[in-house]
Amino acid sequence: MRGEVWFIGFVEAVSGDESTIRIYPEYCDGLLGLEAYSHIIILYWMHLRDNEKHRRTLRVIPRRHEGAPLTGVFACRSPSRPNPIGLSVVELLSLEDCRLRVRGLDAFKDSPIIDIKPYLPRADSISDAKVPKWTLRGPPT
Repeated sequence: MRGEVWFIGFVEAVSGDESTIRIYPEYCDGLLGLEAYSHIIILYWMHLRDNEKHRRTLRVIPRRHEGAPLTGVFACRSPSRPNPIGLSVVELLSLEDCRLRVRGLDAFKDSPIIDIKPYLPRADSISDAKVPKWTLRGPPT
């Protein structure tokens, strides 16, 4: 069964580690109460990787992690994958008029936004999670 993804907005601007996300007017009501959270989860469409080559890539050497081995895309955060969906946990700096200013978004300008979820430490943080050693080198994403 196939569903349909509705983009709810887009990355309007990127400046250093801060970004502005504009939410389309028809989805603004869904932002009610979001300002109570310090951090949120942004799901976005990696539109620059939405092509046959990148959607068929299943094995990569993660470039931003020195010494990483050949790895399946489902075992790393490669932007090349069958469905180019990105995920970032970001700090919510402000929310005004359907615009979110955030810090830490790993997305490019014009990336479509798929969804926003509140970050809940009780549910989203696993203190004793096991990961391969190569993931401890490089950027946080």
